[in-house]
Amino acid sequence: MAKWGQGDPRWIVEEREDGTNVNNWHWTERDATSWSKGKLRELLVGITVENEAGHCEISELKQVEGEASCSSRKGKLIFFYEWNIKLGWKAQSLLVSCIIKESGVKHKGLIEIPNLSEENEVDDTEVNVSKKKGDGDILKDLMKTAGTAKVREALGDYLKALKTEFTMGMILPTKAMATQEMTVKRKLSENTLQASSAVALGVRIPTVALHMTERFDTAVEQLYRIFTVKDLVQKFSKSPAILEAEKGGKFQMFDGNITGEYIELLTNKKIVMKWRCRNWPEEHYATVALNFVPTVRQTELQLDCKGVPVCKEENMKFCWQKQHFEEIKGLLQLTTLNG
Repeated sequence: MAKWGQGDPRWIVEEREDGTNVNNWHWTERDATSWSKGKLRELLVGITVENEAGHCEISELKQVEGEASCSSRKGKLIFFYEWNIKLGWKAQSLLVSCIIKESGVKHKGLIEIPNLSEENEVDDTEVNVSKKKGDGDILKDLMKTAGTAKVREALGDYLKALKTEFTMGMILPTKAMATQEMTVKRKLSENTLQASSAVALGVRIPTVALHMTERFDTAVEQLYRIFTVKDLVQKFSKSPAILEAEKGGKFQMFDGNITGEYIELLTNKKIVMKWRCRNWPEEHYATVALNFVPTVRQTELQLDCKGVPVCKEENMKFCWQKQHFEEIKGLLQLTTLNG
């Protein structure tokens, strides 16, 4: 028997305040059944295919029986899922000929997936298509070919989501990872803009895209300068800033809370940046594109942002609306009054 303090470190739990599964050694399990039913409905219902013969659509999830779960052991994720799925589909014929006169005729049918499980690859999963009696076999064939391909694609998307979106947080940071994270935070506190050497935790971050537009009572040249001239950035942000407004140049604003790198600059037309907020997951950047569109006596700013963490969506909107757009308008108004 090992002496106190000399045991296998993978079993030591007092190093974490919550005493939870240190180094991901213990077995943990999460039930994915309810989540999976919702995800399957989201991905499968609404699938459409069409050709010159007609239009087909999966209209309902008639049955989804089975279960799914994810387990973690020794830092590895193990997935179990077994589903029997029945889908209802409907179609409308567009084909008209001297032999087949079906234009406007509606048809209904069934799609059965008797065994979606980890034992089979998605491409090998059985998908059976049937149709109620009557004409319309040409549309049944459409569902058997193009429809089945789209169903398998959706099943693949479900499995990807199960292994990424659903499993977030199941692999906990190890002691080594925590040490690396502390190193990264220390570098940021020293206001460095160099990329850190932290090892990613292996968890895919769910993200959203944002689109915002705002009009400013100024010429496009002036608005572009406000985003690329250090003194003007410091005026609207009311804080020190570091700006290297050139491709590959770094920037830091709002006392280091926002950092990033310029990817593309087209004078008076467009700015593309790697952009992150300090409280985002380590080493995660969004891509922010600013398009400057001149209008009559105004400039429209079009903001497109991809890769924003889902949990930070509202904060991102607030940052741009309140801390950028409204402050810039205040600066422009002040400049006009002083002029």
